[in-house]
Amino acid sequence: MRAELQATPPAGATEKTRWPIVSYLIAHPHLVLMAVLLVLILVTGIVEPNYLSVTGLRNSALFAAPIGVLAGAQTILMLTGGIDLSAAMIATGAAYVAANQSPEGAVIAIGGGLLVGVLAGAANGVGVGVFRVNPLIMTLAMSGILLGLFTSWAQTIFSGSTRMGDFVRTLGGGSFFGGRIPWAVVVWAVLSVGIIYMLRFSGFGRNLYALGDNPQAARLSGTRSWQVLVVVYVIAGVLGAIAGLLLGGRVGAVDLQLANVFLLPSVAAAVIGGTSIFGGVGTYSGTILGALILGVLQSLLTFLGSGQATQQILYGSIVIGLSWLYTRIAAAQ
Repeated sequence: MRAELQATPPAGATEKTRWPIVSYLIAHPHLVLMAVLLVLILVTGIVEPNYLSVTGLRNSALFAAPIGVLAGAQTILMLTGGIDLSAAMIATGAAYVAANQSPEGAVIAIGGGLLVGVLAGAANGVGVGVFRVNPLIMTLAMSGILLGLFTSWAQTIFSGSTRMGDFVRTLGGGSFFGGRIPWAVVVWAVLSVGIIYMLRFSGFGRNLYALGDNPQAARLSGTRSWQVLVVVYVIAGVLGAIAGLLLGGRVGAVDLQLANVFLLPSVAAAVIGGTSIFGGVGTYSGTILGALILGVLQSLLTFLGSGQATQQILYGSIVIGLSWLYTRIAAAQ
C-alpha cells in the first residue's frame, strides 16, 4: 500500500510530465507564431516558387503593413476590453479626405486624414468612457455615421479629387534600397516601436492592462478610467487613419469601400497574436506576427485562386476558433 502511494504522482503532475512541450509552448506563444509563419512561407514557396523572392515577400509585407497598423488600434482597445468596429471606416474616411486635399499639398492632405482619426476616435472615446456606451454599439454606430457623412460629402464638400498625392502614394506603395524595402513597412516599424514602448514601459500602458483585467479595481486605485479610454480611442483613431493613408497610397485612388475588407483581418491579427477579447491580456509583438501571418496567408490564397469571399470566411473562422482556444487555455491555467 505504501509503495502504491509513493508511486502515485500528485494531481496535475502527470499532465506536466507527459506534455512538457505543451506547457512550454503555452508559456512562449511567440515561438508557435514564428513557427506558423515560417511554415506558411515555405508552403507558399512550394505552391509558387517565385514567391520566395524579394518581390514576393515585399508584396506580402505591403499587404501586412496596413493590417498591422489597424490591428494595433484593435490591440490597445482589446486590452481595455473594447474593440473598434469603425476602424475600417475611419481608415476609409481618412484616405478619402487625404485624396480630396491632395492638390493642396502633402502636409494638408495628411493632416486632414489624421484629423478624421482624431475626431472619430475622440467621439468613440467620449461615448465609451464618459457615457458608458458599450464599445461594440458605440463603434458600430460610429461606422454607420461616418459612412453616411462621407456618402453625403462625396457629392458636396469632398466632390473633388479621389486620387492620392505623389508623396502618399510613395509612402503607401513605394520602396527603397533597390525596391527591396517598402516605405509602408518602415512606417509600420516606427509605429510598432512606439506602441510596444507604450504598452511595456509607460504608466498609460499599465492602465490599459489594469482596465481590461479588473475595471473596478483600477477605478478604486485612483485610475480615471474615462480619461484613459478617451485617450486610447483617440490613439486608435489616429492609427486607423494612418492605416487608411498607407492603404490609399498603395491603391493610388480611393472610394468609400476602400478599407471595408480590412476590418475582420485587423481583429484576426490581434487574436492570432494572443490578445484576449475579454481584456487585460496581449502584446503588440504578437499582433505583428499575426499580421505577417495574414500577409503570407493572403499570398497563398491568391496563388491558390481563392477569392475575397473565401478569405473573409477564413478570417472569421480564425477569430472564432482562436477565441475559443484561448478561452479554454486560460480556463485550464
